Amino acid sequence: MKRLITFLAFLASLTSFGQNANSEFDGKHWNAPYKLAIPFGWTVERSLIQKESLKGIEDIRYTPGWGNSQSEQYLSYGFLWYLDGSIATSEEWIEKNLTSYYTGLLKKDTDNQNQPSKKLQSVNTWVTEVASESGDLKTYFGSVAMPNYADQKQITLNCIVHVKSSPNQNKTFVFFEVSPQFLNDKIWKSLDQLWLNFDVAASSHKPKLTMNAYFHSESAVVGQ
Repeated sequence: MKRLITFLAFLASLTSFGQNANSEFDGKHWNAPYKLAIPFGWTVERSLIQKESLKGIEDIRYTPGWGNSQSEQYLSYGFLWYLDGSIATSEEWIEKNLTSYYTGLLKKDTDNQNQPSKKLQSVNTWVTEVASESGDLKTYFGSVAMPNYADQKQITLNCIVHVKSSPNQNKTFVFFEVSPQFLNDKIWKSLDQLWLNFDVAASSHKPKLTMNAYFHSESAVVGQ
């Protein structure tokens, strides 16, 4: 029961990154000006991003097994940042914002457990830019090392990050594929497909994501 309560608290915190408590944003009925698929069995959460340096919408796609520690899909999900303005991303920008994102989630989890004196463990992020995938302005690969909300044991989340812009809307799209699974696990095919099918004005579909140009070992081939 304790783990269930902790999980629900952490789930709630995922939907409030940078969100103003007084906001009247209705994520369930918001009509997105882009297309981000909702695969069968997956769930959706949307919230405002209202940080000093970032403003926009966060649009999350949870795998069916996201909250089940016995599932191969555990903690695997994708999330889109639909951001105002034309943002120049970099390795440092992605690292900084991922670190801030997950640190904020851990802090909310601690606060929700009514343990203000509990020491907040650090989040360690590294990101490297790789050859841009077709249709991407930039593509990144990295990982986030952090304590698991359920048992506080260290966990590493691998992530692939795609950046696209919509000049006509003056918007920037940053899409994160996240999973603790190795990159040869089948879950990455499902996460890849979210981005492959993503549509904005004047965008087009692109071929299957491959990271072979960057990862040379068999264990690092995506989607095999």
